[in-house]
Amino acid sequence: MRTVVELLAPVGSKEALLAALESGADAVYLGGKMFGARHYAPNFTDEELAEAVRQAHLRGISVYVTVNTLVDNGEMPLLIDYLHYLYQIGVDAIIVQDIGVACIARAVVPHLPIHASTQMTVHNLAGVQFLAEHGFTRAVLARELSLDDIAYICRHAPIEIETFIHGALCICYSGQCLMSSLIGGRSGNRGRCAQPCRLPYTLVDKEGRNVLEGRDAGEYLLSPKDLKTIEHIPRLIEAGVVSFKIEGRMKRPEYVAVVVDTYRRAIDAYLANKTNFTVSTQDHKDLAQIFNRDFTTAYLLGKEGRFMMSDRRPNNRGVRIGRVIDYLPREKTAVIRLDEPLALGDMVEFWVKVGGRVCTNVTSLKLQGQDVPEAPAGRAVAIPVPSPVRPGDRVFKTFDAKLMERARAFFNAGAPLRRIAVDAEVDVGEGRPLTITFTDVDGFRGAAATNFVAERAIKRPLTEETVKKQLERLGTTVFALRNLTCRIEGEAMVPLSEINEARRKAVEALEQARLSRYRRPDLSPRSITLEELCPPDKAARTKVKTELVVNVDTMEKLKAALIAGADWVLYGGETYTHRAITADEYRQAVELTRHYGRKIILNTPRLVKEWQMPGLRKELELFSELCPDAISVGNLGSLHIARTICSLPLHADFSFNIYNSAAVCFLVAQGVASLTLSPELNFGQIENIAGWGSAALECIVHGYLPLMVSEYCVVGSFIGGLHTGNCNQACRRGEYWLRDRMNEKFAVATDQFCRMHILNAKELSMLPHVMKFIQLGIDRIRIEAKTGDPAYVQRVTQLYRQLLDYGEAHPLLIKGDFSVVEHADITRGHYFRGVL
Repeated sequence: MRTVVELLAPVGSKEALLAALESGADAVYLGGKMFGARHYAPNFTDEELAEAVRQAHLRGISVYVTVNTLVDNGEMPLLIDYLHYLYQIGVDAIIVQDIGVACIARAVVPHLPIHASTQMTVHNLAGVQFLAEHGFTRAVLARELSLDDIAYICRHAPIEIETFIHGALCICYSGQCLMSSLIGGRSGNRGRCAQPCRLPYTLVDKEGRNVLEGRDAGEYLLSPKDLKTIEHIPRLIEAGVVSFKIEGRMKRPEYVAVVVDTYRRAIDAYLANKTNFTVSTQDHKDLAQIFNRDFTTAYLLGKEGRFMMSDRRPNNRGVRIGRVIDYLPREKTAVIRLDEPLALGDMVEFWVKVGGRVCTNVTSLKLQGQDVPEAPAGRAVAIPVPSPVRPGDRVFKTFDAKLMERARAFFNAGAPLRRIAVDAEVDVGEGRPLTITFTDVDGFRGAAATNFVAERAIKRPLTEETVKKQLERLGTTVFALRNLTCRIEGEAMVPLSEINEARRKAVEALEQARLSRYRRPDLSPRSITLEELCPPDKAARTKVKTELVVNVDTMEKLKAALIAGADWVLYGGETYTHRAITADEYRQAVELTRHYGRKIILNTPRLVKEWQMPGLRKELELFSELCPDAISVGNLGSLHIARTICSLPLHADFSFNIYNSAAVCFLVAQGVASLTLSPELNFGQIENIAGWGSAALECIVHGYLPLMVSEYCVVGSFIGGLHTGNCNQACRRGEYWLRDRMNEKFAVATDQFCRMHILNAKELSMLPHVMKFIQLGIDRIRIEAKTGDPAYVQRVTQLYRQLLDYGEAHPLLIKGDFSVVEHADITRGHYFRGVL
């Protein structure tokens, strides 16, 4: 069992970097100006990245750079240059989401370790094993896993496992969210998430009624609390987690300092004394004070339902410090009974019963009529307030001046706080230079000598005290003198300026010695292109007519699709009816499809946690027996297992986020025969991918696209009593939508695994543009038909069938008027606009 763990800190700015280095991080993760999933953080220029790596490596701290966005073909030359640069400056690893980027990195910088971002949605052991086979050295697990799942994966994983321990949570599985993208064009997969989960929503029924009215529920129904696991550090360590990751590259440096320092001390305390681990009340308060939306352990200990959600407030709520007991309108002063201390310079917020929030800086603090700099808990104090508040209103401290001052000391000191101890040896004698040798605690050495040859002293010969005084002047270096061994022969004299210069050179040599362990073999100077790395294999693609695929989850819809002319049906996986598909139904589906002379792909679940694995294996064995035309998989773990169980053709679904030709070529090499391209691609990007590799390419052209998939269920949490541990499955007794501020309604579907799927409010329709897909050489176009009844499936399938058959001669294309078959509330997705 590993007993040393890595504390990994988020760094979004130079100040945050210093805060992390000085507060106890073992490693930091940060991003450059390109290809990082936190585009709106300050991030680092290339020069700043190099200096960040140098500063961290001097301290023995690792640096991981985020290259964790989807990258299109046009960006590949920039990516390749960037990977070269990261390799050359010595970053310890890159964090990657895009499997195509990982493929490129392995080819152009083979000695640069690759970590799988949580955006890769790795949520089972099979996924970790797949990554290990393909050169990854670490996997960042999805935040939806339980402690038991984490421990199981760690026990069997062939590579390192990293988990999040603190900070903001995504309500959707990371890497699977299209909500920001399809609503506002800002893609979370491209680092520009607009955080629609932090906006207000109303849960409504078919008639548009608020079903939570009177149920004591807030309006931020998709906004989770922040993760906090400090009490569970022992269990995470014993589970075998290698790296503990703090979320927060968008947070201020004070946040980084406080959270890292608190977890550093907790980890060290447990490792030092495993039988007496406690976390102080003050540490809990500090974590809350620096930032919180209230706290949760997410899924570590089970599903918390509504208790996981910050439904009343989507942003920092501070720490409750008391209640208003009186308000003096003439003086505009509130009297507060304190539960916690309050001081000048703090900021407080009143949660008023009418009118929302009232905020103020504490510029004056009176205790029993006297001005005081601070007041303890249990006392009544008066502070000025700009707007009226009422007795009984709760008061929260959102800024603690003393805590912020302590936090800033980590990065505003002007000199390192955590220094590396060095021992010095000095040798000098008349007729030879003075030499200085520094040896640090890790055994690295640096030496230098004076240019001046020591002379016989006339007045003041060198003493050990004089030498020590000069050697202690290590200033802004990361070193601190611990021991000095000084050999002075005779009454030698060396100018102090010479000693100082030799000290500077010895420090520089020691720094170079410490940095030398990070040097890697030189790269080949020859440039390389995407075409060389993944040669287009157009000869391997046999051009056939574009075919029509319909994705369904019931036998009735499957039959409707076949009657209407679907060439392929995709059947199975998650159902939006909350009902599992039986083995007999799969058998009937294959038989019925064969009867119509068409082709069928049997689908597996998009997400497969460990408890689902036996079911997946059994399902794949059944599919092997039924011999469909292909099997669809939705995650790396399912791909890994399907390759071992089945010899049938495999299809990679859109959840793989296939955004470039490198990803296509990689999946083809894994035996994938067909794949669905990312719904975030535009026509220009699709054209650049089409014809690259032998796999059949598919694009989704119609239906209500799933924007989110989540282990959290809003219906079960707020109506079903999920927090009690026994959901009453209210989702089966009605249909529900989330209505946003713009009065758009997003359908809420729950599957047989009790996961929630939020569907787009607008229906994707590419009816007028079917010919474009044919012109681009796309092999299959797909209708998402799990929503709607069989009549809807038959009508839409028939429209696309006719357009494919008649082509430009179709009456609708001749007239150019699709209003008779399209309603007003449709979208063209990203096919024309693309994503940022």
